[in-house]
Amino acid sequence: MQTEKVIDHIVNWLKDYATKANMEGFVIGISGGIDSAVTSSLCAKTGLRLLCVEMPIHQAPNQISRGREHIDQLQKRFANVTNVEMNLTPVFEAFKSAAPEQEADPTSDMALANTRARLRMTSLYYFAGIHKYLVAGTGNKVEDFGVGFFTKYGDGGVDLSPIADLLKSEVYELAAALQVPSSIIEAAPTDGLFGDSRSDEDQIGATYDELEWAMKMKDEGKSTSDFTGREKEVFEIFLKRNTVNQHKMNPIPVCKIPVGLK
Repeated sequence: MQTEKVIDHIVNWLKDYATKANMEGFVIGISGGIDSAVTSSLCAKTGLRLLCVEMPIHQAPNQISRGREHIDQLQKRFANVTNVEMNLTPVFEAFKSAAPEQEADPTSDMALANTRARLRMTSLYYFAGIHKYLVAGTGNKVEDFGVGFFTKYGDGGVDLSPIADLLKSEVYELAAALQVPSSIIEAAPTDGLFGDSRSDEDQIGATYDELEWAMKMKDEGKSTSDFTGREKEVFEIFLKRNTVNQHKMNPIPVCKIPVGLK
């Protein structure tokens, strides 16, 4: 990959889109992860205003420290970067108190995890609205179009997606060129939605390198019968998630009413 040229292309694309939309900059949620670090670095390079928002909800201290390290580094390099922290833990707890009590089970755990992501999306659009900014998404190609590893109307609720055509490995290439802190590059990817140390790999059952391989195999028309052992296991994981998460990747279905019924 021609890393520097890809960076320039994305930066120019971001700037051109914002200018044509008559918007004054970008807002992005900073998680302490590599995707938000790369996306915010790209937005900062446009020269337009960038607001980095920290939105902890029972967040692990190391995720918070990584996010702050990245923001500090960005602000030293770019005069157009500002930041704000919005502690959403009380809001999340108030939501849980208001919701009908449910017994603890995997389904309710996932619903609450997705609620965290949707509270953050709402917060980002609040800041976008008062500053005339665009909400920049942080999803990469494997997450957004491979396994659907994002929350619908949570981190999937954005105005534009600068890195959604990049595989995770390519995001790492950009991270090195963009001077993303090593603490973020070396950290295990996690969505941070469960308040514990589980990684993306723990949740999905495969690494991003494995998922990239499976995505390529699917594009080449391979089937489960073509593989054995770990490769077969990974390919099945990818296919299952790709299938069940199509509702996230495809446009919202619209019920078309026949002309004769109107």
